[in-house]
Amino acid sequence: MKLLLIRHAAAVPRGTPGVPDDERPLTPDGKAKFRVAARGLARVTRRPDLLLTSPLPRARATAEIAARAFEHVAPTIEPALARSSVDGIVAALKTHPPGARIALIGHEPLLGALLARLLGGAQGEQLPFETGGAALVDLPHGPAADGRLRWFLKPRILRTLAGPAEITAPRADLPPVAEGRDVL
Repeated sequence: MKLLLIRHAAAVPRGTPGVPDDERPLTPDGKAKFRVAARGLARVTRRPDLLLTSPLPRARATAEIAARAFEHVAPTIEPALARSSVDGIVAALKTHPPGARIALIGHEPLLGALLARLLGGAQGEQLPFETGGAALVDLPHGPAADGRLRWFLKPRILRTLAGPAEITAPRADLPPVAEGRDVL
């Protein structure tokens, strides 16, 4: 299993008057920046077989942007990504085929705790994500065993990897950023 972990893009701040935390949308700038970051993701990883997202609006909107960048993958709601535990997410992942390529769009601190656990970290350890950041983990023995970190990228690096806007659309004459793109 290959697992692409993505933290949702920048949302309106927690505590914004009239906006409950569970309903916080992405900011216009967050959407725009993640559109570029998602193009970078699509250049350095292969399209996931499955794109799972938290049901919260900020994660769903991020998933929709990622789905457009990857093409031919529709987001699927996974409730465990919003209010569960690391164990709950691992249990949800175990229901998928061992060779699957899965992208998860979720929230901190749960996503950082999941990444630490997948890499063999102890309970309570965390590898925090920036909004719009992503990590790729290779899980050759499934999500219950320790995996191998392929990369952990900040959103500004993903935006740089996207390249100029006029050449980020899929084209057959452009080589991928990483030869072989074995990262997902």
